[in-house]
Amino acid sequence: MPEVSVIIPAYNRAAMLGDAVNSVLGQTFGDFELIVVDDGSTDDTPRLLGGLAGRVTALRTHRQGVAAARNHGAAAATGRYLAFLDSDDLWLPEKLKCQVAAHRAHPDLRISHTDEVWVRRQRRVNPMRKHAKRGGRIFRYSLPMCRISPSSVVLERSLFEEVGGFDRHFCVCEDYELWLRITARYPVLFLERRLTVKRGGHPDQLSAACWGLDRFRVKALVKLLGLGILDEGQRREVFAELERKAGILAGGYAARGKARQAGRYAGLAACAGKMTLPGLQENHGGTK
Repeated sequence: MPEVSVIIPAYNRAAMLGDAVNSVLGQTFGDFELIVVDDGSTDDTPRLLGGLAGRVTALRTHRQGVAAARNHGAAAATGRYLAFLDSDDLWLPEKLKCQVAAHRAHPDLRISHTDEVWVRRQRRVNPMRKHAKRGGRIFRYSLPMCRISPSSVVLERSLFEEVGGFDRHFCVCEDYELWLRITARYPVLFLERRLTVKRGGHPDQLSAACWGLDRFRVKALVKLLGLGILDEGQRREVFAELERKAGILAGGYAARGKARQAGRYAGLAACAGKMTLPGLQENHGGTK
């Protein structure tokens, strides 16, 4: 069995998928399998994958979304570690070699991520300070926004299975939601090397195609409070972030004359300020 299973979810990304695949096949670390999950593409993605037969395991599903596609790939994986790569991103050649070596040196740390290069419309750009990466106990740091890029992650397959994988009910912010479930319980290993290339600015980018990302972050925080995995300090931090995010959404809806939505989020913010949520129940169900 390979040490690492690399999983690329793809939907109508034939123009970029080849570069992503080649960046994996060009790794200096060779003990991996590459699984590409075609999430119901209608472009040339199936033909492209057909040309890679023997080098790539291609799985095809009906259109279900990126979270379900990643879970589908993970279910077929045989490696000790899982590594995810979005179809519009790239890896530098030593990415897997460096991360596997880091995990061998720190066997107590079950998940790692790397620093990254940002490219927007084929030009390199500098991330803002708020996007800076770090390791260790980063749960509190991860509450405002997603601090870990899926394309930079390597984690134990057993950890992925333990926490239940990505939640397919999130069309965006599915990574934010999963990392919160993990960082609430485990520290993170961070490699201060730019080994991942994030390419953005294209019109079909998920974060650009779905408006109001904080709506889904609020949903993730409410879910997290119902899982029963947080200590008292973490609960206070989540309630504080929930109050802040819900208040911002309430103000945004009110400014647009959408009274019903504004009232809903204003009520949620008020409850979060009192550290209570009406009707909140423990939810230990699966997320796949």
